Amino acid sequence: MTPRSFDAIPVVDLAAVDDPARRDALANELCSTCHDVGFAVLANHGVDPQLVTDVFDLMHRFFALDDAQKSLIDKRRSPHFRGWEAVGSEFTNNRVDVREQIDVWSEWPADPANGAGPAWRRLLGPNQWMPDELLADHRRLTLRWMDELSELADRILGLIALGLGLDPDHFDRCFGDQPMSLTKMIHYPPTPDGGAGVNAHHDTGFVTLLAPGPTPGLQVLNPLGEWIDAPSIPDTFILNLGEMLQAMTGNYLAATAHRVIAHEERFSTAYFHGPSLDTELVQIELAPRFAEAVAASERHRSAGFMASRSQTEAGIADMGNDRPASTYGEQLWNYFARSYPDNMAAHHRDLVTRS
Repeated sequence: MTPRSFDAIPVVDLAAVDDPARRDALANELCSTCHDVGFAVLANHGVDPQLVTDVFDLMHRFFALDDAQKSLIDKRRSPHFRGWEAVGSEFTNNRVDVREQIDVWSEWPADPANGAGPAWRRLLGPNQWMPDELLADHRRLTLRWMDELSELADRILGLIALGLGLDPDHFDRCFGDQPMSLTKMIHYPPTPDGGAGVNAHHDTGFVTLLAPGPTPGLQVLNPLGEWIDAPSIPDTFILNLGEMLQAMTGNYLAATAHRVIAHEERFSTAYFHGPSLDTELVQIELAPRFAEAVAASERHRSAGFMASRSQTEAGIADMGNDRPASTYGEQLWNYFARSYPDNMAAHHRDLVTRS
C-alpha cells in the first residue's frame, strides 16, 4: 500500500488562537497537520516583526566578527555546551555539519552535586555572552526572543492538547520547575557537494519554532523518501515536532526527519521548547482513535527515535532506536554525546561511558 505522503508544508493561520468560537477548529487543524506532516508554516503568530528583524541583525553582526572575537564565547570552554562553535564543530549522526552557531540554553545554577547524580544534570549552568562593546544587546535581545517564543510555543502546545482531546494546560503541567529550552542562531555557508548544513535528524523537546529567513535550504523527508523544500514566507515561523511529543503520544505526533542544504549563504534561528530535565517520556492516555491512526500508518507505526552514539557505532540506523530515552535529560545527554565528542572528552571524560 502506498504510504500517505505530502509534497508541501501546510500553512496554518493562528489568527483564531484566542477566539473561543474558532479555537477548537484551529486546534483540530493544527493537530491533524502535525500528525500528517510533522511540520507547519505558522501565519499570524503574534511575534513582533521588529523583534525578528532585530534578531537577524544581531546574527549578521555577530557572524561578521573575526573568529578571535567570536571565540570569546567559544563553546569548547563550556561544560554546559553553550556558546559559539565554528564550522565543522558539530556532528549529526556521525557526520559533520557545515554551519557555525551560537547556542543559548535556559539558564539555571550549575548542579551543586558536581555530577554525582544523573549525568544529564551537568547540562545545567550559565550561558556565555558577548561584551556589549563588541555585540550590543546580545543578552537582552536573545532573552527577549526566548521569552516571546516560549509564549508562542505554550500557545501551540495548548492547541495541540485540545486537538488530542486533553485539557489545554496538559503540557504546561509536564514542564516542571526548571524548563530547558534552546535558542540556536545559525550561519550556514554554501553547502559543499555531498555535505549538509545540518544532516538529517529529529529534534528533541516538545516543539521547535524556526525563523527561516529569506534564503531557502530547509528540507523535510516525506514518507516516500523524498526531500521536500520548506518555504521561506515573510512574517511566518516554521513549526516542527520533537521526540518528546512522539514518545508521549505513542507516535501519533511523530517527529519528521529534516536537514539543511544551503546553496547560498543562509542565516536562521531556531527555538527548541523543552521541559525540566527530569521530565519522564511517559505515554499519555488518549482516546482509542489516536492509536488506531498510528496502527493504520506505516510511517507512524515504524517511527523511531534518534540513536545514541554507542547505538549508531553498533550499526543501529540514525533514527532507528525503537525506544525513547527515559527522561528528557537522558535524551539531551545522548544528543551531546553524539554531536560533541570532543567537548564530552574535555569536560566529562568520567561520564562518557554512560552514554
